[in-house]
Amino acid sequence: MRTACRWVCPSPALACGGAYGNCASSAKSLRATIGEAFERLHRFLRERQKCMLEELETDTARTLADIEHKIQRYSQQLRDMRDTWEEIYNLKGSTDVVSMAMLDRTLLTDWSSAAWSKAFGQSSTENCDTLSSHKLIPAALTLDPITAHQRLILSDDCTIVAYGNLHPQPLQDSPRRFDVEVSVLGAEAFGSGTHYWEVMVSEKTQWMIGVASETVSRKGSIQIQPSRGFYCIVMHDGNQYSACTEPWTRLNVKSKLEKVGVYLDYPKGLLVFYNAEDMSWLYTYREKFPAKLYPYFSPGQSHANGKNVQPLRINTVRL
Repeated sequence: MRTACRWVCPSPALACGGAYGNCASSAKSLRATIGEAFERLHRFLRERQKCMLEELETDTARTLADIEHKIQRYSQQLRDMRDTWEEIYNLKGSTDVVSMAMLDRTLLTDWSSAAWSKAFGQSSTENCDTLSSHKLIPAALTLDPITAHQRLILSDDCTIVAYGNLHPQPLQDSPRRFDVEVSVLGAEAFGSGTHYWEVMVSEKTQWMIGVASETVSRKGSIQIQPSRGFYCIVMHDGNQYSACTEPWTRLNVKSKLEKVGVYLDYPKGLLVFYNAEDMSWLYTYREKFPAKLYPYFSPGQSHANGKNVQPLRINTVRL
């Protein structure tokens, strides 16, 4: 009797043989590839995040610096505005011509009609017209002969100074006398209060006027600048005007100056120069003056061709 033969299926692993092994290897390779791709993506994102944070920090620092600069600028403007309000309210209701003209014209131009109306109870036009139409009473200054350079010639009443082309005058030397700079000081020093004087500068092509500290050097070549104790404006090159700052500041002068007004408020540290013809502002020094101040005058050197021979004259007459 024959026994039936039955086929037994082998295990699946044996049945698939090499094909199963290849499938497992492919899956492992795919996982590795995906892992590497995600790692590259993460690395890219981390680098991008770092760059963006650095850019953000740079932009933030720049923005903060700009904000700080603006805060400083606005703070200074607020301080200037506060000082201006104090000056205006101190003058409110005053009918004194000299007091009215003490306002600094650098500040007047920035006021709106509403501000003027609030401060004075009048329109801005009325106040500006009143200020520009009034003439100050110049102080009766005189020059100090003992400080004058040997080539300077002073009038008998010491109100006029000119440069002499002749040989230097045989004047006695003094520690107070300028020996190189053709300069002369006023006879009176100012260490307090407010003062105003005018200087006639018409027909000249060179001059320098202002104030000088009582401690300035009088000997040798001198730098006329605030750090040396001089606070002046100058006419140079025939028709140019500058403030003697460091470096010089060019002044906006529309027409040739005939008279220059100098206003000194010593307690407030203000020195203001005006075109005395219409009281238009020229320049303002704001300083903490270290010592008493003398009016300063230099007619400049005259030339053989006849230029700049006219003198400087202290104006003491109300015009």
